[in-house]
Amino acid sequence: MAELTKKDFASAAEVKWCPGCGDYAIMNAVREGMVAAGKPRDEVAIVSGIGCSSRFPYYMETYGFHTIHGRAAAVASGLKVANPKLDVWVISGDGDSTAIGGNHFMHAVRRNVNLNYVMINNKIYGLTKGQYSPCSEMGQISKTSPYGVIDYPMAPLRVCMGLGATFVARGLDALMKLSEEICIRGAQHKGFSMMEIYANCVIYNDGAHKALVDKETGANHRIVLRHGEKMIFGVDNDLCLVQSGFGIKAAKVADVQESDILVHDEKNAEMAAVLTAMRPDAGLPIALGIIYADDSKKTYDDMVYEQIEAVKAKRGRTMDKLLQEGHTWTV
Repeated sequence: MAELTKKDFASAAEVKWCPGCGDYAIMNAVREGMVAAGKPRDEVAIVSGIGCSSRFPYYMETYGFHTIHGRAAAVASGLKVANPKLDVWVISGDGDSTAIGGNHFMHAVRRNVNLNYVMINNKIYGLTKGQYSPCSEMGQISKTSPYGVIDYPMAPLRVCMGLGATFVARGLDALMKLSEEICIRGAQHKGFSMMEIYANCVIYNDGAHKALVDKETGANHRIVLRHGEKMIFGVDNDLCLVQSGFGIKAAKVADVQESDILVHDEKNAEMAAVLTAMRPDAGLPIALGIIYADDSKKTYDDMVYEQIEAVKAKRGRTMDKLLQEGHTWTV
């Protein structure tokens, strides 16, 4: 079979997103991930819930299932267990995943179902015309918060680390190459691959991630983590992260010893929990890239089949013993 390309995973359907929507870049990254998985198109399935991002199945030349609001994780889990050879992708929004779908999402993470889960986070409900979501920022004005949001925002990746996630990454629609890297690594990871990708909703929450994408100062508010590399960031690479008690803090490279600058270890779960919680309002950059990755934990779908085989073997031995003892059955 000839090696597939991104174009092979693009359907002929007209893409109906608003001009400038971040979903275009993310769709391109997802196709890169599908190529990296190395599966033929009839062994790839994409499952979505409800939202602008949930139109993905129509735009991919694979099997697809456009489910109902918040239920994508549950449907995808069943699909993966029923047919383990499938490369299953879930595309969901921040509202779809963390509000009505929060329960299904949470259990898919803790079970470590072997799914590629892409949460497109634009911090708003776009398809339903601009209501605030659990990820919306405090004070954000929306159709359902005309005087400002008074909910503390959820940090999906921080939740995932608390649930025992095995792969946690964050991308940004404006950093297309990074999003591609994340989807490729996520596709190659055996286990639940949680990929949160920040996207801009040009209609209902334009500029939601402006601080991160600003050409002049954006690099001061984000850090791209790479395994084995020092945690250095900033427009001039003059900022870094160092240990501060049980946490971390930002400092100027010139003000600290080089040995004090933290080095990213994507297998360090404790550090990953801290990194996923970083926020600019605490004087820390948003962590991007592969924050945590560990392939050592068994997947739920593998354990299902291991258990089935163990039960079959046990029952088979029991039947042999009964036959040896002379038991007979009449049908």
